[in-house]
Amino acid sequence: MVRAIIKIEGIVQGVGFRPFIHKLVSQYRLCGYIKNTSSGVELELEGEEEELRKFTDDIPRKAPRLALIENIRLDFSDTLKGFTGFEILKSTTERFRNTLISPDICICDDCLRELKDKKDRRYKYPFINCTNCGPRFTIIKDLPYDRAKTSMSDFPMCPDCDREYHDISDRRYHAQPDCCPDCGPQVFFLDAEGEKIQGDAIEIARDYLKQGRIIAVKGLGGMHLACMCRNEDAAELRKRKQRDEKPFAVMCRDAETVRKICHLSEDEEKILTGFRRPIVLLEKKENELSCISENGYVGVMLPYTPLHYLLFGEDIDMLIMTSANLSDTPIMYKNEEAVEKLKGIADGFLLHNRDIQTRCDDSLCWVLEGKEYFARRSRGYVPYPVKVQGSNSRILACGAEQKASFCLSKEDYVFQSQHIGDLKNMETLQNYEQQIEHFKRLFDIAPEAIVCDMHPDYMSTAYAAEQADKLGIPLIQIQHHHAHMCSCMADNNLSGPVIGLIWDGTGYGTDGKIWGGECLVGDYAGFSRFGSIREIALPGGDRAIKDIGRIAVGMLKDAGLPTEGFENNEIIEKMLEAGFNCPGSSGMGRLFDGAAAILGIKTKCSYEGQGAVLLEAAAGETEKSYPVEFYGEPVRFDWRPMIREMFYDRKHGVDVSLIAAGFLNTLIKAGTELCVRARETYGVENVVLSGGSFQNMYIMKRLPEILRQKGFKVYHHTRVSTNDEGISLGQLLAAQAVLEKRKMN
Repeated sequence: MVRAIIKIEGIVQGVGFRPFIHKLVSQYRLCGYIKNTSSGVELELEGEEEELRKFTDDIPRKAPRLALIENIRLDFSDTLKGFTGFEILKSTTERFRNTLISPDICICDDCLRELKDKKDRRYKYPFINCTNCGPRFTIIKDLPYDRAKTSMSDFPMCPDCDREYHDISDRRYHAQPDCCPDCGPQVFFLDAEGEKIQGDAIEIARDYLKQGRIIAVKGLGGMHLACMCRNEDAAELRKRKQRDEKPFAVMCRDAETVRKICHLSEDEEKILTGFRRPIVLLEKKENELSCISENGYVGVMLPYTPLHYLLFGEDIDMLIMTSANLSDTPIMYKNEEAVEKLKGIADGFLLHNRDIQTRCDDSLCWVLEGKEYFARRSRGYVPYPVKVQGSNSRILACGAEQKASFCLSKEDYVFQSQHIGDLKNMETLQNYEQQIEHFKRLFDIAPEAIVCDMHPDYMSTAYAAEQADKLGIPLIQIQHHHAHMCSCMADNNLSGPVIGLIWDGTGYGTDGKIWGGECLVGDYAGFSRFGSIREIALPGGDRAIKDIGRIAVGMLKDAGLPTEGFENNEIIEKMLEAGFNCPGSSGMGRLFDGAAAILGIKTKCSYEGQGAVLLEAAAGETEKSYPVEFYGEPVRFDWRPMIREMFYDRKHGVDVSLIAAGFLNTLIKAGTELCVRARETYGVENVVLSGGSFQNMYIMKRLPEILRQKGFKVYHHTRVSTNDEGISLGQLLAAQAVLEKRKMN
């Protein structure tokens, strides 16, 4: 007989891990205890050494599906304590924390079955959950993960729930959010003025929806605005929310409903129906949901809480379900805030009295080569860390401005935040700062350095500088596109060197100019700018990013083509000739914008990237492409010959779908040629693709394969977003390289 001390790290709290261990201990007839700690879970067990080793080997093989075991440490002692049974002890807090926290998980099949069972005591109860599902990250106040440190602390268990909680044979054994209609949270419905309406709140909400009204629905991580998917309902929501053209997300009752409106592959269905339940961007069927999305894709998700399932009932198949927020501000998550700020938008409010501790938007992704390809990594994935080999510093990376996120590192773990939004106002900045403090506290990370973008006007840059000065720690600034390259390297656990094809709209270059269509060669420690695109004039500066007809005028004039037909073309030409307020940009996003305007697809944008999105949607199927020419150093892709031929094709009546596809095919050829030239110069064969322009699925379904045919090893994002949301990860790894270099010197 020996005593084993077993310490387990990973996602082992809030996932039914202690009940699982209790059952496994019973099978092996061992005695001892288990308890949550701030570092994971700890066990002391007594038995024969061989049995204890078999027991320990069984843990990762039989663990709950939501658990993720990162490390198991097994030590033996000859000193016995004489355990006579098995106990789950009170959690302890240690000075050093190394616990991982589970993301919020969609309702499981068992709970869904009970929700629909008229004989079950939780029939139609909208907060049904168990150890295998339900809220986690959004209700946690602090660690260790016990009910007292969650939003459920306000709801003492009734005798029946308490009995389940302590019954090892029950699915809710030690489930911290366990509750029922007698002891748990309750839903209620308010009218447009915030007055409570008596009756069944969910049935009232369903009646409102079927009558064509718009309601606010409180979910796991914040509020949604919901209405039916009819054209007139969508139009009214657009009018009230002042969201003229940007696509809405749709929630469908099941995968069969999704197939009616979208093409759904086996890989897409697997992720759509998985327990994380992101919004998946799917190719919509022709003539479907034009009121929801103006482009070729529609964001679709399935219900992920019991409340959502009850809202659909038996007679609603689809609902628009869009984040409830005002323009450029974070998603709302407090009842009072929603009632106050959504007045005039929502006709009613389906709310509940369980507080959301941390707001968390829905995740958004495409499915590429069988895996998630994120546009937004949030609910269902955060706060699970990105494990990066060689990450060993404690660093706070502050990200960029658009699609802001931050990262905190600790040993091999990098904890990236949920979606924050664009750092353009005080509300978003305040949320950003609050979440940084929350993550620092949850994961016990005191940064040794802070890293940010080089752009002097970003709010994240100002915040980083202020914090570095306040804490007396180093401030490191990393060039925007180098951070993109490092992000994709870290996402794929590459150490370099790599060729980085980094295409986005805007990034502050080392020369103070606007970069964005870059071919870099390097590693975490640094880079060379091997290639780019010919600069594009932006008449009026930032104004041209929305009024993209201005970009078209600048490109046409540079290509020696007439500019008639564009608003204020003569004034803009004079600005260009005088060089007045016409900064140059090598941003690939601006090339997309100009092309979209030249083809008559869009000249004024109501949301970021609209020109590029609609150009992709317009593209047909063709092998057609235009001339690819280069000049100078760094090697510049000269887009003027391409624009001239596109212009003449349109003038001679060639279908816009073929011209748009030809434009994209030409960019694929240009990117491939740049990589070939970079390999000839540097001897590097690994290529990473990063940046917001690689959210174009036409390109991403073709470019990687063409590069592989040329002998390259090609890597794209799978764990963090390819857009600016993923930049903080790259910043962190690049900053670590800077710190290591300083130590060596």
